Amino acid sequence: MTYTLQRGRLLQARWVPSPNCSPRPPGCAPDLLVIHNISLPPGRYGGGCIERFFTNCLDWEEHPYFGEIRGLRVSAHLLLQRDGELLQFVSFDERAWHAGTSCFRGRRDCNDYSIGIELEGADEDPYTEVQYQRLALVTRALLLHYTGLHPDRIVGHCDIAPGRKSDPGPAFDWRRYRADLMARPSAPSLQEGRPVQRAAASGESSAAGEEPSAGEEPSAGEEPSADKEPSADKEPSANRE
Repeated sequence: MTYTLQRGRLLQARWVPSPNCSPRPPGCAPDLLVIHNISLPPGRYGGGCIERFFTNCLDWEEHPYFGEIRGLRVSAHLLLQRDGELLQFVSFDERAWHAGTSCFRGRRDCNDYSIGIELEGADEDPYTEVQYQRLALVTRALLLHYTGLHPDRIVGHCDIAPGRKSDPGPAFDWRRYRADLMARPSAPSLQEGRPVQRAAASGESSAAGEEPSAGEEPSAGEEPSADKEPSADKEPSANRE
């Protein structure tokens, strides 16, 4: 099985356009892939809250936690839900608002040149079998389409915002992800929603192919107010966008 990109969209994803996006800088093509996680409310899955949050349709009164993130405007290019459903909110050729204050190998403002994929999950909860399978399929399609994107330019949010972010967390099995990415494409056996327990060593690199990036945290410059990221103490799923 292979996935296909066409005009900035993944054909296998449900298109849910978000207003929380902006043009990339002139001549800037994606050359970094950032893996995140998110759950809304924190630790709860399903219910469509993430989709509504990324499209500015979340009812802030629906849950007490939502008052802490009221008015925030964030997005990602893709959301990969626990059951394997893929939702695309922003064209890959546009700038999603997922990274916030960030730096990769000395280059700041990762939103300008990255693609952000949100996994429905939390740092300590095992991700599902189908999430790993479909994340590998998506990644292969992106690597084929964008020539500047390579396996050593796949990182976690924690790598580009060290000390500020921790996702995708210790439950994400980077070794498993890399193995799936390098394996010969085949039709996945859909074990919907089944968590995968990690067997990998806890000390391995989070980056898919090399040591974690040593990007320093920028000392100044948050996203514009219309593109504001949650603060360190008021974030989706306690530690997300």
